[in-house]
Amino acid sequence: MNEESEDETIAESKQIEKEASRNLYVLWFGVFMAGMGFSAIMPFLPLYIADLGTFSKPVLNLLSSSIFAITFVMTAIISPIWGKLADKYGRRPMILRASLGMAIVIALMAFVTNVWELMALRALQGLCGGFISNSTALVATQTPRKKAGRALGILVTGQTSGTLLGPLLGGFIASWVGYRGSFIMTGSLLFLAFILCLFLVTESHKPGEYISKKGEEVDPHPFRNLPNKNLIFGLFLTSSVIQIVNTGIDPIMALFVREINQTNFATTMLVGIIAALPGVSTIFWAPRFGKLGDKYGPQYLMIGGFIFAFCVQLPTAFVSSVFLLMLFRFFIGISDAAMMPQINSLLTKSVPSDMISRIFSYNQSFMSMGNVIGPIIGGLVATMFGYRGVFISGAIFILINFLHYLTTTKSIRK
Repeated sequence: MNEESEDETIAESKQIEKEASRNLYVLWFGVFMAGMGFSAIMPFLPLYIADLGTFSKPVLNLLSSSIFAITFVMTAIISPIWGKLADKYGRRPMILRASLGMAIVIALMAFVTNVWELMALRALQGLCGGFISNSTALVATQTPRKKAGRALGILVTGQTSGTLLGPLLGGFIASWVGYRGSFIMTGSLLFLAFILCLFLVTESHKPGEYISKKGEEVDPHPFRNLPNKNLIFGLFLTSSVIQIVNTGIDPIMALFVREINQTNFATTMLVGIIAALPGVSTIFWAPRFGKLGDKYGPQYLMIGGFIFAFCVQLPTAFVSSVFLLMLFRFFIGISDAAMMPQINSLLTKSVPSDMISRIFSYNQSFMSMGNVIGPIIGGLVATMFGYRGVFISGAIFILINFLHYLTTTKSIRK
């Protein structure tokens, strides 16, 4: 009898690992498509807006920035709501909602007749969000803990590669089928992600007890009752700072490269390569650092990531060679790879399982706000202190965030 029970336990364990592995790779594709959906229109967005009306250059720049940013703003606002619903009803329903919603909304962008319709759909795209945060939550809760860091690291590569390759693929598709055709093709690929998730992703979700004896809805684990609120909020800030530092250089990168370019290569080509390098290194290193986090503890990998990021970001301000700039940007991707999977791993271990989706949704909100705030800060710093000041300000952000992290993780490091 004992042998039969043991065999059943082994078989059940293998089945769980098989389902977790299938979930991971299907969701990797979905996260890749979600990342691409957010970034694919960037190469031609101003041109598409220009086709929708007659605008002066300042107005066109303002509209392009607003239409790009509104998606992230709406994502930041709505993500916690989707996260709470996911914890109550399951992550899989939220994944299906988000993938189908984004597929429909992005496809509809092909049929807009004016810029306000496009802005409304971009806002609706943000409201349909939650795919990445709930995919992360599902992988974190369905994967055996000893392998969670590696799995989360792999998932990070999906988002990073989608965001990285999105502009490249978007530009290629637009040149092939036109601006409107690119929206339809992107929406079709997201619909494919929805179909795959519908038939291949599984979840063994047991909703928490949300109803009191008086019939009132209650929250079983409100934030005020968590013993490690400072740690969780500190990790949210770190996610935001990573995005602020990464996107803060966007307004000035092309101008900075043009200033230091002493080669025969075209500035536009060099900017494209430099923009891609952090993502390339993150894709390569994130699963490896995730595995190391499983072995030695994510809190220690985070410390190494902070130190490495500061030691790379600060010297970047003083480079005079475009090739040295490439090297430092590649190294920044390594620091991101060391930190991002560990943030997800620490968040997973810091809260009850029936709060995971809410936690990752708040983390997504902070990341989205970082994507909005970063270019604004970068543009202001460049105006006041020059291009190199943007890298110095990024190093200061990293240093302050590191000191805060050391105070919030003191107990778990002991």
